[in-house]
Amino acid sequence: MKNLLFIFLCVPYVILSQNTVGTISITEDAFEGYTLFTSNTKTFLINNCGEVVNEWNSALLPGNAVYLLPNGNLLRAGKSDNSTSALNLGGIGGIIELYDWDDNLLWSYTYSTDSFRQHHDVYPLPNGNILVLAITPMTNGEAIQAGRNPAMLSQNELYNEQIIEIEPVGTDNANIVWEWNVKDHLIQDFDNTKDNFGVVADNPQRLDINFLNGLDGARNWLHINSMQYNAERDQIILSSRHLSEIYIIDHSTTTAEAATGSGGTYGRGGDFLYRWGNPEAYDQGTSADRVLFGQHYPHFIESGLPNEDKIILFNNGIERNPSFSQVDIITPPESSLGVYDYVANSAYGPLTPDYTYKDLSTDPSEFYTAILSSAQQLPNGNILVCEGFDGYVFELDSNDNKVWEYINPMNNSDGSVASQFGSPVNPRLFRAIKFAPDYPAFSGRDLTPGSPIEGNPDLTPCNELSISEFDQVSTTIYPNPTKDVIHVASNSAIDSVEVYNILGRKVLVTQSSKVDLSEQPGGVYLIKIYAGQNSLSKKVIKQ
Repeated sequence: MKNLLFIFLCVPYVILSQNTVGTISITEDAFEGYTLFTSNTKTFLINNCGEVVNEWNSALLPGNAVYLLPNGNLLRAGKSDNSTSALNLGGIGGIIELYDWDDNLLWSYTYSTDSFRQHHDVYPLPNGNILVLAITPMTNGEAIQAGRNPAMLSQNELYNEQIIEIEPVGTDNANIVWEWNVKDHLIQDFDNTKDNFGVVADNPQRLDINFLNGLDGARNWLHINSMQYNAERDQIILSSRHLSEIYIIDHSTTTAEAATGSGGTYGRGGDFLYRWGNPEAYDQGTSADRVLFGQHYPHFIESGLPNEDKIILFNNGIERNPSFSQVDIITPPESSLGVYDYVANSAYGPLTPDYTYKDLSTDPSEFYTAILSSAQQLPNGNILVCEGFDGYVFELDSNDNKVWEYINPMNNSDGSVASQFGSPVNPRLFRAIKFAPDYPAFSGRDLTPGSPIEGNPDLTPCNELSISEFDQVSTTIYPNPTKDVIHVASNSAIDSVEVYNILGRKVLVTQSSKVDLSEQPGGVYLIKIYAGQNSLSKKVIKQ
């Protein structure tokens, strides 16, 4: 049996231009990995050829987030059939499900009544608990008492945004162990006889209940569409689509402290530690200073990846003229880990993103989706982008060239599937996330690819590899560029790794998958990886 060592899950230098769904293009610079997304009642894990590596099936439409856990389990939010509930908005869910790798339902928990309902996001914590994003109602009287101008209550109630932390119990229950509510962190300068009265500009740590960002005061005034957690800081980052802001709060608090402006690691209780995107919201700017427009999926880039500790997000561009989307990466102004600099009577920094991707053609609106979407930093320096409305997922290299393109062939409404040359109907995706081959969930798993999702797929370029005649060896190198260490991840034993400088001189030999370049000067290096009788070479950049 021969062995083939290669760095892609599909053949390099291939353009599948004839396809209109599934993988429509791929180059040698695409990051080898497996991409996860949910459409209709199914969750798919696909390789770069669009072949299904694993599949999970639910009875529920998305509700909306999905996560592949390190142990191989799948955490998924589903849409409850709660037609009698008075709580409703786009992105509503109500049920959290946990499946094992083999598609067995392990646990299902309903968080949906007339008093509360999960929506958009959940998040798996390192301790096994789960954060749940939900809405709860504030009556007309409660909203007015909190300081809302009655003229700005077009639907006679408001939705409070809530986060709970739950501890799963049994197969269908949970204990609530922590809670945070935005209604505990408001400010208003409308009525000094009501709660939360103060100077908005002097209290950027609180949310102005009367700032509507040009909207009409509907109950769904915030529309938090993303909730992500950063373990290093023990902080939660939220995204308000309607106010075009992101917020960071402390998770280290008790529930009692989370309802106040004191306590926790950072001494601010449940008040905002940081906010960004629309300084007009706290009277530190005008509409001209707004830089976010209905954004989705802001999250900290993990340590060890390029742009580590920065925040990446998909900036949808709704309400911008002309409307166009972009991907932004920003550096929050931290004086120390989790402590954000703020100068009184000014807006939170930065003034501009470190990186922005947008369509530079004559019509930037060619890249535009008003809703959904995500962006993810990959280990090799590429960025995965999900243009959610069109179900279009693409990967950018360091020069913003598209090196992989995929279009979801499944109808998110009814589960029907388009054929290879067909046009997908409602291929909407909430997010798409790519995992490296060494992600712990894949250890010991059968990753033999099955058929693609689309009908009548054309995988001729991939089949030319005659993969069935070989033992498939998958290898990836990251991060690239690097500050010091390169990691070599493979599903086959690595015999040795050699490093050559740009002059061709061998500067390092190791049998470790961790290649330390900290003693080498900055520049371009060639890394040669040996596995059995095969070898792979890859250029890397030491910063």
